[in-house]
Amino acid sequence: MELVNEIWQGSGLYQITAGQAVMLVICLLLLYLGIVKKFEPLLLVTIGFGGLLSNIPGVEIATGDGLLHLMYVVGITTGAFPLLIFMGVGALTDFGPLLANPRTLFLGAAAQFGIFATLLGALGLTSLGWADFSLRDAAAIGIIGGADGPTAIYVAGRLAPDLLGAIAVAAYSYMALVPLIQPPIMKALTSEAERKIEMKQLREVSKTERIIFPILLLLLVALLLPSAAPLIGMLAFGNLMRECGVVDRLSNTTQNALINIVTIFLGLAVGSKLSAEQFLDMNTLFILALGIVAFGIGTASGVLMGKLMSRLSTNPINPLIGAAGVSAVPMAARVANKVGQEANPHNVLLMHAMGPNVAGVIGSAVAAGIMIMFTS
Repeated sequence: MELVNEIWQGSGLYQITAGQAVMLVICLLLLYLGIVKKFEPLLLVTIGFGGLLSNIPGVEIATGDGLLHLMYVVGITTGAFPLLIFMGVGALTDFGPLLANPRTLFLGAAAQFGIFATLLGALGLTSLGWADFSLRDAAAIGIIGGADGPTAIYVAGRLAPDLLGAIAVAAYSYMALVPLIQPPIMKALTSEAERKIEMKQLREVSKTERIIFPILLLLLVALLLPSAAPLIGMLAFGNLMRECGVVDRLSNTTQNALINIVTIFLGLAVGSKLSAEQFLDMNTLFILALGIVAFGIGTASGVLMGKLMSRLSTNPINPLIGAAGVSAVPMAARVANKVGQEANPHNVLLMHAMGPNVAGVIGSAVAAGIMIMFTS
């Protein structure tokens, strides 16, 4: 009988707390969304599974010398995993639409307004006594508005590691929900006539332009804002490998094997921060609420900038492409194209929307650099 009691008391069922049980359900929900609903499966599946491991009583895999904790220390604390992901994003990204229509850079910049609005919102909640966010916490939360998962993780790892799990889950969940969140905002802010606007075909971008762009991008941003150099540098290096045409083996590895391997480690490391002690509090609920507000403001800002540019420009601009200024690549561009075709079946906005979409990637990295510079 004593042996039975000893076995029972050593089991996870005996040791589990109410908070751990709740977190196990939440992690199973993340797995459901990733596997069944196919919402950002590459990250939600790995984050959800890492969260399961970190909330099983008696399993020390997410603490001390545990594997997930070591992954976190090596890849998140140092910032290595998000930076490697950014290099892969650069290798996968075609900046041609942005170079063909440089005006769309303003749309990508406008969509980052959600980041700074949410920063102020988090500080406002703290001043009212409803939440307890420091300036560094608020800066990390604000980055959710950029709809860029790796950037959000990088900034949270640098400024607010205790909030990393909630910020990562919010960022990737809202990225996955782009097709549901953005269309109502886009339709509310535009008329049917504006949604029907057809844009001129983009010009052909030369190989020389494609090669010079990532080098020029790095030099301009890094010299003006050194704190953004790591993110922009990895993005530019990945894109240079793609466009220069002399390191195809390296480019292919970065686009496939490397980014896949790092994604696995990144997701599991983030999942290690989904412990009940860190995730289940009022601050997490505020983060989730602020995240969706940030996303909505970013979308609205891009659309409104698109409306302004359309009225001031001699060449037609469909305001819908402004919504693609959030850096959820390429999903936001596809949503803009879909909403445009609902109003005008002959309207093909996808490549036009890719301009502000990739500009949003640059914009979120620059915003991250600003946050780090002013709060470190």
